[in-house]
Amino acid sequence: MDNLEHLFLLAGILLCVSVLATLLSARSGIPILLIFLVIGMLAGESGPGGIEFESYSLAYSIGNLALAIILLDGGMRTRMDTFRVGLRPALSMATLGVVVTSGVTGLIAVYILDLSWLHGLLLGSIVGSTDAAAVFSLLSGRGMHLNQRVGASLEIESGTNDPMAIFLTLTIIGLITGNMNGTGDALLFLLTQFGIGTIAGILGGMLLVQMIKRFELAPGLYPILVMGFGLTVFALTALLEGSGFLAVYLAGLVLGNSRLRDMESILPVLDGLAWLSQIGLFLVLGLLISPADMWAMALPATLISLALIFIARPLAVLMSLVPFFRFNRRELGFISWVGLRGAVPIVLAIFPLMAGIPEGMMFFNVAFFVVLISLLVQGSTLPQIARLLKVEVPPELAPQRRSMLGIFQEDDFEMFLYTVSSESIDGVVVRNLTFPPHCRVAAVFRGENLLPASGSTRLAMGDALCVIGRSNHLKTLNNMFGGDLDAARSKARAFFGDFILDADALMGDVALMYGVDVDDSEAQLNLGEFMLTHSNGHPVVGDNFLRYGMVWTVADVDGDQVLKVGLREDETDHV
Repeated sequence: MDNLEHLFLLAGILLCVSVLATLLSARSGIPILLIFLVIGMLAGESGPGGIEFESYSLAYSIGNLALAIILLDGGMRTRMDTFRVGLRPALSMATLGVVVTSGVTGLIAVYILDLSWLHGLLLGSIVGSTDAAAVFSLLSGRGMHLNQRVGASLEIESGTNDPMAIFLTLTIIGLITGNMNGTGDALLFLLTQFGIGTIAGILGGMLLVQMIKRFELAPGLYPILVMGFGLTVFALTALLEGSGFLAVYLAGLVLGNSRLRDMESILPVLDGLAWLSQIGLFLVLGLLISPADMWAMALPATLISLALIFIARPLAVLMSLVPFFRFNRRELGFISWVGLRGAVPIVLAIFPLMAGIPEGMMFFNVAFFVVLISLLVQGSTLPQIARLLKVEVPPELAPQRRSMLGIFQEDDFEMFLYTVSSESIDGVVVRNLTFPPHCRVAAVFRGENLLPASGSTRLAMGDALCVIGRSNHLKTLNNMFGGDLDAARSKARAFFGDFILDADALMGDVALMYGVDVDDSEAQLNLGEFMLTHSNGHPVVGDNFLRYGMVWTVADVDGDQVLKVGLREDETDHV
């Protein structure tokens, strides 16, 4: 009993310290996952905590469980409309990019560590994929607003590139140990990993959606059902020799884009479980490492880490994106920098140990060091690099809170909470506002008082508004109430230019109005058509180019249709 109580006490202290450490991350800019790793190392046998933990098989099991939950939550938070601009480049990076990264890193490791070709390529495969936990937490938690092409490509890549890294790692281990007989077996393994994983994930997600629609459960049970079903999809797919990681990500993607009323109770709990998984995973991996053994490999591991960051990842991005997709130099530079390594390389580094490869411990220590360097060098500098390369766009206006009302199973009405903080609506009577159809102000709070939400109510600065509408009303409502509209317009002008024009304006008219000398071949085009002729594929907010001595910037889109265009004089910050 004493041992059990000590275990609970230790687990509780580690969890509390890890959660409170997020405050340190927010204030210092140190990636939170790096802090979790360090806490685990300090609690380990070589640190002041003194916890003895050497079970690689248990760490492997915990790693798979945690990654499954993290990918399920990440898939649920990935919007399907981002696939329009990010799917194909992400898949190219998740397949060809991982192969190039692994190959280049492996060849460099051969010379640095004096390994055989197969052993060098095995190390390259272990560290070849970006990590979903690292990418999801750092991109969503650092207050960055990336243009959709860059953000979507990075998120989808991190959610889908694990199968290729696992395939390469297991294939090379099979070749080293003699358990795989050539190219035919490797190709069949690759096809089953991706094929079964894709089919199982999509079908599993669709089945889960139907279950949630049909079963009336207590609200607290829906998150448990989702987590249990996600783990079931992960395990069954793995038993069928498919990629459980890909399957659980796709199942979450299907569920998260179904807009069910019960998502209101599912998402917060899954978010908490994903955080718990990240904390537990990195604490366990931190406990597993021996700092003395790791520091013995510090110099060669640092060289491999720097080669991965500055040679292998940029080369992989160039080879997987430039020939097939239109990214500008700054976008390519940022994508190259966000090659974040996290838990996946450490979990993959356990494979050689479990396979009995003599160099397994060296691979584990090198992989751990690569993760530390990646989180420290790349993870801690993401906001600065994003600003330097100008891949951020002005943040979209948004409600302070939003929640579904639970009236309809699908396409439910939502409650949006706003605070009146713009002088443009200060003193305006509610009836004089133009709302979308079936959208109303349900309540107005002033101080601690609830005012009647009648047409004669006059709004004042600081009022809290509860507005009822649907998600397709959100853009209109945000433009009416979403924060300090005057400050938002000022930021928009600074980014897009003083002139933000409707995309249906003719180029000839724009030329006359703003003194732009336009070619006759483009004078009859409207602004939207003109932008599409110079776009990098699917247009996204923030796309810009220089022509006729002016910088033209996409300011608003609806799918592939450009709605508004910003116009400003030539500067040196475009690409």
